[in-house]
Amino acid sequence: MHHIGVPVSDLARSVRWYEDVLGIAPNGVTISATNPAIGAVVEVENASMRASFALAGDNVLLELIQYDSPQPRPFTGRNCDVGVMHLCFEVDDLDAAHRDLVERGVHVNADPVVLQDGDGVEAGALAGTKILYLRDPDGIQLELFELPS
Repeated sequence: MHHIGVPVSDLARSVRWYEDVLGIAPNGVTISATNPAIGAVVEVENASMRASFALAGDNVLLELIQYDSPQPRPFTGRNCDVGVMHLCFEVDDLDAAHRDLVERGVHVNADPVVLQDGDGVEAGALAGTKILYLRDPDGIQLELFELPS
């Protein structure tokens, strides 16, 4: 995989948030385009966009993209909606990450959950894994994931 593109409503705000909250710093690679060929490739008529790349982990680039034209609609997808994806970041200490997120005022969907068999869960190989879902400034779902020790 080369990169994951995430459309956002305010590029500068999102770049700051992903760096400040998740530690994903921009790598200096940016692009802007107002070009019919680019619009055709992404199937967005009269597209005008700007993007910033950041390295997430060792080998995946995150591309934050702001379309200035046409005016984008706000994100309203639910995790169960077809085509809605989420980014998952592995952390060493999910409880500490949860406390930090809450202190920063980040929207956390619910307290962390430990995957374990029972109560309607068949965790299989993921038994003991802790998960937490949160939202970025545009309401985009993100996941934090702590593997069992």
